[in-house]
Amino acid sequence: MAERRAYPSDLSDEQWARIEPFLGAWKRKRPSASGHQGGYELREIVNTIIYQNRTSCQWDYLPHDLPPKSAVYYYFALWRDDGTDQVIHDLLRCQVRERAGRAEDPSAIVLDTQSVRAANHVPAATTGLDAAKKVPGRKRGLAVDTLGLIIAVVVTAASVTDNVIGVRLLDKVVEYTPTVTKAWVDAGFKDDVEIHGAVLGIGVEQVKRTDKTPGFVPVRKRWVVEQTNGTLMMHRRLTRDYETRPASAQSRVWWASTANLLRRLTGTATPSWRDAPASG
Repeated sequence: MAERRAYPSDLSDEQWARIEPFLGAWKRKRPSASGHQGGYELREIVNTIIYQNRTSCQWDYLPHDLPPKSAVYYYFALWRDDGTDQVIHDLLRCQVRERAGRAEDPSAIVLDTQSVRAANHVPAATTGLDAAKKVPGRKRGLAVDTLGLIIAVVVTAASVTDNVIGVRLLDKVVEYTPTVTKAWVDAGFKDDVEIHGAVLGIGVEQVKRTDKTPGFVPVRKRWVVEQTNGTLMMHRRLTRDYETRPASAQSRVWWASTANLLRRLTGTATPSWRDAPASG
Protein backbone atom coordinates (compact mmCIF):
# COMPACT_ATOMS: atom_id res chain seq x y z
CA MET A 1 0.00 0.00 0.00
CA ALA A 2 1.31 3.42 -0.95
CA GLU A 3 2.09 5.75 1.92
CA ARG A 4 -0.97 7.80 2.82
CA ARG A 5 -1.50 11.08 4.63
CA ALA A 6 -2.05 10.55 8.33
CA TYR A 7 -5.42 11.05 10.01
CA PRO A 8 -5.54 12.78 13.41
CA SER A 9 -6.61 9.50 15.01
CA ASP A 10 -3.65 7.48 13.65
CA LEU A 11 -1.35 5.84 16.18
CA SER A 12 2.03 7.49 16.54
CA ASP A 13 5.15 5.33 16.38
CA GLU A 14 5.41 5.53 20.16
CA GLN A 15 1.79 4.50 20.63
CA TRP A 16 2.06 1.60 18.20
CA ALA A 17 5.20 0.40 19.99
CA ARG A 18 3.07 -0.05 23.12
CA ILE A 19 0.82 -2.68 21.52
CA GLU A 20 2.78 -4.04 18.54
CA PRO A 21 4.66 -6.76 20.50
CA PHE A 22 1.40 -8.27 21.75
CA LEU A 23 -0.36 -8.15 18.38
CA GLY A 24 2.73 -9.51 16.65
CA ALA A 25 2.75 -12.47 19.04
CA TRP A 26 -1.00 -12.90 18.55
CA LYS A 27 -0.64 -13.12 14.78
CA ARG A 28 2.24 -15.60 14.97
CA LYS A 29 0.00 -17.90 17.01
CA ARG A 30 -2.80 -17.64 14.44
CA PRO A 31 -1.55 -18.76 11.02
CA SER A 32 -5.16 -18.59 9.78
CA ALA A 33 -5.02 -14.81 10.28
CA SER A 34 -2.58 -14.59 7.39
CA GLY A 35 -5.15 -15.65 4.79
CA HIS A 36 -7.19 -13.53 2.39
CA GLN A 37 -7.89 -10.79 4.93
CA GLY A 38 -4.48 -11.05 6.56
CA GLY A 39 -2.54 -9.10 3.95
CA TYR A 40 -2.96 -5.79 5.75
CA GLU A 41 -0.66 -4.37 8.39
CA LEU A 42 -2.14 -4.75 11.86
CA ARG A 43 -1.21 -1.15 12.60
CA GLU A 44 -3.49 -0.04 9.76
CA ILE A 45 -6.29 -2.28 11.05
CA VAL A 46 -6.05 -0.69 14.51
CA ASN A 47 -5.83 2.78 12.95
CA THR A 48 -9.07 2.10 11.07
CA ILE A 49 -10.92 0.82 14.14
CA ILE A 50 -9.91 3.93 16.08
CA TYR A 51 -10.74 6.17 13.09
CA GLN A 52 -14.23 4.70 12.94
CA ASN A 53 -14.62 5.09 16.71
CA ARG A 54 -13.62 8.75 16.53
CA THR A 55 -15.68 9.69 13.46
CA SER A 56 -18.59 7.21 13.69
CA CYS A 57 -18.54 6.68 9.92
CA GLN A 58 -20.42 3.70 8.54
CA TRP A 59 -18.50 0.62 7.43
CA ASP A 60 -19.17 1.34 3.75
CA TYR A 61 -17.95 4.93 4.18
CA LEU A 62 -14.44 4.07 5.35
CA PRO A 63 -11.90 6.16 3.39
CA HIS A 64 -10.40 4.40 0.38
CA ASP A 65 -6.86 4.79 1.68
CA LEU A 66 -7.66 2.66 4.76
CA PRO A 67 -8.11 -1.12 4.69
CA PRO A 68 -11.57 -2.20 3.46
CA LYS A 69 -14.51 -3.17 5.62
CA SER A 70 -13.98 -6.89 4.94
CA ALA A 71 -10.45 -6.85 6.40
CA VAL A 72 -11.14 -4.48 9.30
CA TYR A 73 -14.28 -6.27 10.44
CA TYR A 74 -12.48 -9.61 10.10
CA TYR A 75 -9.95 -8.54 12.74
CA PHE A 76 -12.43 -6.53 14.81
CA ALA A 77 -14.63 -9.64 15.18
CA LEU A 78 -11.67 -11.94 15.87
CA TRP A 79 -10.32 -9.65 18.60
CA ARG A 80 -13.81 -9.16 20.03
CA ASP A 81 -14.50 -12.90 20.22
CA ASP A 82 -11.13 -14.05 21.58
CA GLY A 83 -10.81 -11.19 24.08
CA THR A 84 -7.75 -9.59 22.47
CA ASP A 85 -9.37 -6.14 22.63
CA GLN A 86 -9.70 -6.38 26.42
CA VAL A 87 -6.25 -7.92 26.91
CA ILE A 88 -4.57 -5.04 25.04
CA HIS A 89 -6.59 -2.56 27.07
CA ASP A 90 -5.77 -4.20 30.40
CA LEU A 91 -2.04 -4.32 29.65
CA LEU A 92 -2.09 -0.58 28.99
CA ARG A 93 -4.24 0.07 32.06
CA CYS A 94 -1.65 -1.66 34.24
CA GLN A 95 1.06 0.58 32.76
CA VAL A 96 -0.97 3.71 33.49
CA ARG A 97 -1.55 2.59 37.09
CA GLU A 98 2.15 1.84 37.58
CA ARG A 99 3.08 5.26 36.20
CA ALA A 100 0.68 6.79 38.74
CA GLY A 101 2.43 4.92 41.55
CA ARG A 102 -0.35 2.39 42.02
CA ALA A 103 -0.36 -1.39 42.05
CA GLU A 104 -1.12 -3.01 38.68
CA ASP A 105 -4.58 -4.11 39.82
CA PRO A 106 -6.96 -1.99 41.94
CA SER A 107 -8.60 -2.78 45.26
CA ALA A 108 -11.55 -0.40 44.83
CA ILE A 109 -13.95 0.35 41.98
CA VAL A 110 -16.95 2.51 41.11
CA LEU A 111 -19.99 1.18 39.21
CA ASP A 112 -22.35 3.17 37.00
CA THR A 113 -24.70 2.77 34.05
CA GLN A 114 -25.48 5.00 31.09
CA SER A 115 -28.40 4.64 28.69
CA VAL A 116 -27.76 5.47 25.03
CA ARG A 117 -30.14 5.56 22.10
CA ALA A 118 -29.78 2.80 19.53
CA ALA A 119 -29.63 3.33 15.77
CA ASN A 120 -32.66 2.20 13.78
CA HIS A 121 -30.94 -0.90 12.38
CA VAL A 122 -30.06 -2.32 15.82
CA PRO A 123 -32.13 -5.49 16.47
CA ALA A 124 -35.15 -4.76 18.64
CA ALA A 125 -34.50 -7.97 20.59
CA THR A 126 -31.31 -6.41 22.00
CA THR A 127 -32.82 -3.05 22.96
CA GLY A 128 -35.41 -1.74 25.38
CA LEU A 129 -36.65 1.35 27.22
CA ASP A 130 -34.99 2.77 30.29
CA ALA A 131 -38.17 3.52 32.24
CA ALA A 132 -36.47 6.00 34.58
CA LYS A 133 -34.64 8.06 31.95
CA LYS A 134 -37.14 7.45 29.11
CA VAL A 135 -34.28 6.47 26.80
CA PRO A 136 -34.92 3.75 24.19
CA GLY A 137 -31.89 1.70 23.25
CA ARG A 138 -29.15 0.05 25.24
CA LYS A 139 -27.57 0.51 28.62
CA ARG A 140 -23.80 0.58 29.14
CA GLY A 141 -22.49 -0.50 32.53
CA LEU A 142 -18.95 0.37 33.63
CA ALA A 143 -16.74 -0.59 36.53
CA VAL A 144 -13.77 1.78 36.86
CA ASP A 145 -10.93 2.11 39.35
CA THR A 146 -10.32 5.24 41.41
CA LEU A 147 -8.28 6.71 38.54
CA GLY A 148 -11.27 6.30 36.22
CA LEU A 149 -9.67 3.43 34.27
CA ILE A 150 -12.11 0.81 33.03
CA ILE A 151 -12.09 -2.58 34.73
CA ALA A 152 -15.26 -4.15 33.28
CA VAL A 153 -17.92 -3.37 30.65
CA VAL A 154 -21.44 -4.73 30.24
CA VAL A 155 -23.87 -3.75 27.46
CA THR A 156 -27.54 -4.73 27.68
CA ALA A 157 -30.97 -3.58 26.57
CA ALA A 158 -31.84 -0.27 28.27
CA SER A 159 -34.76 -2.02 29.99
CA VAL A 160 -32.40 -4.17 32.08
CA THR A 161 -32.20 -2.92 35.67
CA ASP A 162 -29.07 -1.48 37.25
CA ASN A 163 -29.24 -4.33 39.76
CA VAL A 164 -28.83 -6.96 37.05
CA ILE A 165 -26.03 -5.00 35.39
CA GLY A 166 -24.31 -4.45 38.74
CA VAL A 167 -24.28 -8.18 39.45
CA ARG A 168 -22.81 -8.90 35.99
CA LEU A 169 -20.18 -6.22 36.44
CA LEU A 170 -19.10 -7.62 39.79
CA ASP A 171 -18.80 -11.10 38.26
CA LYS A 172 -16.55 -9.72 35.52
CA VAL A 173 -14.49 -7.76 38.04
CA VAL A 174 -13.84 -10.89 40.11
CA GLU A 175 -12.98 -12.87 36.96
CA TYR A 176 -10.40 -10.41 35.65
CA THR A 177 -9.38 -8.36 38.71
CA PRO A 178 -9.75 -10.49 41.87
CA THR A 179 -7.85 -7.92 43.95
CA VAL A 180 -10.97 -5.72 44.26
CA THR A 181 -12.52 -5.64 47.74
CA LYS A 182 -14.56 -2.40 47.66
CA ALA A 183 -17.17 -0.95 45.30
CA TRP A 184 -19.04 2.37 45.39
CA VAL A 185 -22.40 2.71 43.63
CA ASP A 186 -25.26 5.18 43.33
CA ALA A 187 -28.82 4.77 44.58
CA GLY A 188 -29.86 2.93 41.41
CA PHE A 189 -28.06 -0.19 42.63
CA LYS A 190 -30.15 -1.95 45.27
CA ASP A 191 -29.65 -4.69 47.84
CA ASP A 192 -29.09 -7.45 45.27
CA VAL A 193 -25.80 -5.88 44.24
CA GLU A 194 -24.69 -5.45 47.84
CA ILE A 195 -25.58 -9.06 48.66
CA HIS A 196 -23.85 -10.39 45.54
CA GLY A 197 -20.79 -8.32 46.36
CA ALA A 198 -20.68 -9.79 49.87
CA VAL A 199 -20.75 -13.30 48.41
CA LEU A 200 -17.82 -12.38 46.16
CA GLY A 201 -15.88 -10.70 48.96
CA ILE A 202 -16.54 -7.15 47.73
CA GLY A 203 -18.03 -4.58 50.08
CA VAL A 204 -20.61 -2.51 48.16
CA GLU A 205 -21.44 0.97 49.48
CA GLN A 206 -24.08 3.36 48.17
CA VAL A 207 -22.91 6.96 47.84
CA LYS A 208 -25.95 9.24 47.57
CA ARG A 209 -26.29 12.91 46.72
CA THR A 210 -26.99 15.02 49.79
CA ASP A 211 -27.72 18.33 48.02
CA LYS A 212 -30.78 19.46 46.08
CA THR A 213 -28.94 21.37 43.38
CA PRO A 214 -30.57 20.79 39.97
CA GLY A 215 -28.55 19.20 37.18
CA PHE A 216 -25.28 17.32 37.33
CA VAL A 217 -23.20 17.67 40.49
CA PRO A 218 -20.01 15.64 41.04
CA VAL A 219 -20.43 13.26 43.98
CA ARG A 220 -17.49 12.03 46.05
CA LYS A 221 -16.15 8.62 45.09
CA ARG A 222 -18.59 8.41 42.15
CA TRP A 223 -17.36 11.35 40.07
CA VAL A 224 -14.54 9.40 38.42
CA VAL A 225 -16.93 7.15 36.50
CA GLU A 226 -18.81 10.21 35.23
CA GLN A 227 -15.49 11.59 34.00
CA THR A 228 -14.78 8.29 32.23
CA ASN A 229 -18.16 8.40 30.49
CA GLY A 230 -17.35 11.93 29.38
CA THR A 231 -14.01 10.95 27.81
CA LEU A 232 -15.65 8.02 26.03
CA MET A 233 -18.11 10.44 24.42
CA MET A 234 -15.19 12.01 22.55
CA HIS A 235 -15.38 8.84 20.46
CA ARG A 236 -18.43 9.65 18.38
CA ARG A 237 -19.27 5.99 17.72
CA LEU A 238 -20.28 5.73 21.39
CA THR A 239 -22.71 8.65 21.47
CA ARG A 240 -25.30 6.29 20.00
CA ASP A 241 -25.27 2.49 19.84
CA TYR A 242 -24.78 1.42 16.23
CA GLU A 243 -23.73 -2.16 16.86
CA THR A 244 -25.85 -5.15 15.86
CA ARG A 245 -24.43 -7.23 18.72
CA PRO A 246 -24.00 -6.06 22.32
CA ALA A 247 -20.58 -7.78 22.28
CA SER A 248 -19.51 -5.41 19.50
CA ALA A 249 -20.72 -2.45 21.55
CA GLN A 250 -18.55 -3.66 24.43
CA SER A 251 -15.58 -3.98 22.10
CA ARG A 252 -16.10 -0.39 20.95
CA VAL A 253 -15.72 0.72 24.57
CA TRP A 254 -12.48 -1.26 24.95
CA TRP A 255 -10.99 0.31 21.81
CA ALA A 256 -12.08 3.83 22.77
CA SER A 257 -10.54 3.42 26.20
CA THR A 258 -7.39 1.89 24.67
CA ALA A 259 -6.95 5.01 22.53
CA ASN A 260 -7.37 7.16 25.64
CA LEU A 261 -4.79 5.10 27.54
CA LEU A 262 -2.28 5.35 24.69
CA ARG A 263 -2.60 9.13 24.68
CA ARG A 264 -2.19 9.16 28.44
CA LEU A 265 0.97 7.04 28.28
CA THR A 266 2.56 9.04 25.48
CA GLY A 267 1.44 12.53 26.45
CA THR A 268 -0.34 13.14 23.16
CA ALA A 269 -3.80 14.41 22.22
CA THR A 270 -6.23 13.88 19.36
CA PRO A 271 -8.44 16.75 18.11
CA SER A 272 -12.02 16.25 19.24
CA TRP A 273 -15.03 16.24 16.92
CA ARG A 274 -16.50 18.67 19.45
CA ASP A 275 -13.77 21.26 18.85
CA ALA A 276 -15.14 24.60 17.65
CA PRO A 277 -14.70 25.18 13.88
CA ALA A 278 -12.11 27.67 12.78
CA SER A 279 -13.42 31.18 12.42
CA GLY A 280 -13.86 32.66 8.98
